Amino acid sequence: MSFPRLGLSSWRSPSYLSHDIHESSQEQESSPKDVHNDSAALASYLLSAKSVPEPQPYEGPSMLTEMIKRSPPPSQPPSPPEPCDGPADAMPSPTEESPLLSSSETGYGTEDNFDAEGQKVEPPKGRWGAALMQSLVSKKKQAVNVITTVANPKRWDRKAVWKRCCVDPVACLPAVIVGLLLNILDALSYGMILFPLGDPLFAHLGAAGISIFYVSTILSQLTFSTGSIFKGAIGSELIEVVPFFHSMAKTITTIVGRDNPDAVIATTITSYALSSMLTGLVFYSMGKFKLGSLVGFIPRHILIGCIGGVGWFLIVTGFEVTAKLGSFHYDLETAKKLIEVDTLPLWLIPLGAATALFYALMRIHSKYFLPLFILSVPLIFYLSVFASGNFDPPYLREHGWIFEGPPSGEPWWYFYTLYKFNLVHWDAIGRCVPAMLALTFFGILHVPINVPALAQQTGEDHANLDHELKLHGFSNLISGLAGSIQNYLVYANTAMFVKSGGNTRLAGYELAVLTFLVMTVGPSTIGFIPVMMVGVLIYELGFELLSEAVWAPKKKLEPMEYMTVIAIVLVMGIYDFVYGILVGVILALASLVFQTSRISAVRNTFSGDVVGSTVRRNPTQHHYLKNTGRQVKILKLSGFLFFGTIVGVEKQIRDLISAEAYERRPIKFLILDLWHVSGLDYSAGEGFNTIARLLKRKGIVLTISGVQPDSGVGRTLRTMGVAGEQDEVLMLPTLNSALESCENELLKTFYASQEQARPANEPTSSLDVPRGTPRLDTFSMPDNSPRTMERTVAAKTVIEEHDTVHRAAKWRHFTAPLRLILQIFDDLSDKNEDFWFGASKYFVRRHYAEGFVLFRPGGPADGFWLLEKGMLRAEYNLPQGFLCESIVAGTTCGELPFFSNSRRTATVIAERECDTWLLTRENWDLMREKDPDIASEFLNVGFKLSSERMESITGHTLAMA
Repeated sequence: MSFPRLGLSSWRSPSYLSHDIHESSQEQESSPKDVHNDSAALASYLLSAKSVPEPQPYEGPSMLTEMIKRSPPPSQPPSPPEPCDGPADAMPSPTEESPLLSSSETGYGTEDNFDAEGQKVEPPKGRWGAALMQSLVSKKKQAVNVITTVANPKRWDRKAVWKRCCVDPVACLPAVIVGLLLNILDALSYGMILFPLGDPLFAHLGAAGISIFYVSTILSQLTFSTGSIFKGAIGSELIEVVPFFHSMAKTITTIVGRDNPDAVIATTITSYALSSMLTGLVFYSMGKFKLGSLVGFIPRHILIGCIGGVGWFLIVTGFEVTAKLGSFHYDLETAKKLIEVDTLPLWLIPLGAATALFYALMRIHSKYFLPLFILSVPLIFYLSVFASGNFDPPYLREHGWIFEGPPSGEPWWYFYTLYKFNLVHWDAIGRCVPAMLALTFFGILHVPINVPALAQQTGEDHANLDHELKLHGFSNLISGLAGSIQNYLVYANTAMFVKSGGNTRLAGYELAVLTFLVMTVGPSTIGFIPVMMVGVLIYELGFELLSEAVWAPKKKLEPMEYMTVIAIVLVMGIYDFVYGILVGVILALASLVFQTSRISAVRNTFSGDVVGSTVRRNPTQHHYLKNTGRQVKILKLSGFLFFGTIVGVEKQIRDLISAEAYERRPIKFLILDLWHVSGLDYSAGEGFNTIARLLKRKGIVLTISGVQPDSGVGRTLRTMGVAGEQDEVLMLPTLNSALESCENELLKTFYASQEQARPANEPTSSLDVPRGTPRLDTFSMPDNSPRTMERTVAAKTVIEEHDTVHRAAKWRHFTAPLRLILQIFDDLSDKNEDFWFGASKYFVRRHYAEGFVLFRPGGPADGFWLLEKGMLRAEYNLPQGFLCESIVAGTTCGELPFFSNSRRTATVIAERECDTWLLTRENWDLMREKDPDIASEFLNVGFKLSSERMESITGHTLAMA
């Protein structure tokens, strides 16, 4: 394994430190302002007359909001206060007209920077020149304030100076020591091997690699301590550079040649610095163009698996460091090496101490316990050595008890002497560009994982991923310009640092200073650090990460997700880090397909006898469709249809047309409503073709509704050959139009039966819907199938029950509107023609041309119509949505608002040329006065009509939901 290490524990998102963070945050003292903590502000802060609480961090949108919606609309800043001619302290007395919120400074800043709720107001985006001038003016004011304060010692608060300059720095020392030990560990483990030391050309550059590591670490620490939202952020070298750097060094050596070692080294170290600059530019660009939200596409259980893989790797690294294995292999030879008498105590003692520390941290939550425990390890070690009388550093190094330091006499800045630009082979650097890009690509994976994980662990709800990306860009660019290499915010080290009490910016600055001192004093002091102390740190971190990834989420994750976590941990720990991520992505995709396939794409199913179209038909047609509507089946589909979900749709349709289901409930029409379908893939399109072939063999008409021809779904279906010109599949824009089409086909059987029952040479009633040439495949062809027989029997039953033929012959001799009243009210009233004859005189004939508007929403209900010929269209444009209703001949219009004397709720238009009979408001009032019995019966009929329409509209509305 090549790259995971202590720093890579940044992949983790643990919760085990939450209690300590909360406890620690209550005990921390205030520190300088977050971002603007430059020297001027710091001096003003230290010498201020009053101890001002530390301003709160950025109060912008939370990270979750940042991923879903880039930023909320900026709050409008309050108007600036009116200028005051008097002194600043001469404020007017408050009155009943005084504002409730004053403009005085708060812990969040002035009211010009924050709104009433403490939310940060986004500054207006102007030109960069204006922003620069505003920044210069602000810096000038700060400088004047500092100079004024420093020049007047009488304004100093001695207690505040003592606290800021002495108490606070000392309080941070335990955490700083822990962070320093972590930096030293990483320098020894990975900084020393930046160059391929196995090659004789680079064998003497181990100490130079450590110095390069320290420079990168110090610069990143200063950057993150100054600008990051995480006050205790720890920056360090990007460890994954090692294998890429070795590859670049080998490429350059091959091109330049071994006979020119100075040129090889100069070209190699220059390529290292250029790769850091390239990484910085990529980081900054990601933050500048707000690409940090892409982290939302990474499944969380993959992150958890990566955290566990890092924990596994840390434990393996602990064995490598403490047992001096060089490289850990899962074989018998490594096992024999571990149980040797000289090796066994080297790894067993720190492993036991780390186990005790791991369980102790579950019960002891003091922030001082961890650093004190770590510092006690070298103390106990050297006390034991002195007590045994074996204090011999060379002997201890030889047997693996303390580290071996680098050669003495070499200054820390030696690596700068390796930069000889006149010897650089730029063509060789050009050949290394692909490796630089690969390194950059791998490097950008850290921040989108580390920042959200650290925000979750520390409870920071205002972390801005794009801001942190830009900080990483600055840090890497500066590091490259300083001749060093890539760096990043290290999650595991930050978690340890914060847990030890280092959740302040001052602690970060102290860590940078001490790290610089260690670098300048020389790495010789490293030769006296006990290996077991470092081993305890590595083991404990590994235990924590592995526990948080494998044990803690065991009951929270689905079985498939948990198995993915275990697979990632095993592959990353045993085989390779990158392959572990790839395995996690593959398993996550497989889990997504599996979980999505379990959710049926069939949103709901309806039958035509329950849900009908909004066409308003006469009573006999309505009753016939109620009896035959069961031959219409509606399947409402939803979501994105792909190979995993279309199989379930096909299976459900096969069940509908199976022999058993067909015998129990034969269907003639199948409607697939795709209104809620967002898209479909090639497999789903082929599935529709299969469904169409199955239904065609069964003689079932397939209709696809809810699809616009120019929509994405419509174009895909046509491309796949569904609903083509030669295909019998209908594609209609709405479910209502599909239901109307099926009902019209069903009514053809009713018309044919009615025609057969009519006596020869009898004229057709004007109320019959115009009949075209009957389709042979619908009713004329001799067919004894259950569906045809069911429709024929239903038609004959309705004709006999309503006696439509004989009554039509009887009413044919009556004049309109009496004939129309009798046919429409036949099933709604038991009154005969003698009763209704008195109502005829109140109706007046009205003819409307096509396109004429009868009424609009909000208008007065001044008419009730009986439609004798033509067709009307009612449009309901409501806040809940749009609904269209067709009103055919032989029905009524406008009854509910008319009889209830309420406002119109729809727009009614003559879709075809219409002949109607109108009952006006004046005639209605006259009927109520002179013929109250007829008026009362009209009310009863009107309410029954309204009830039928409400039932129909409600069923259709529920089906459309």
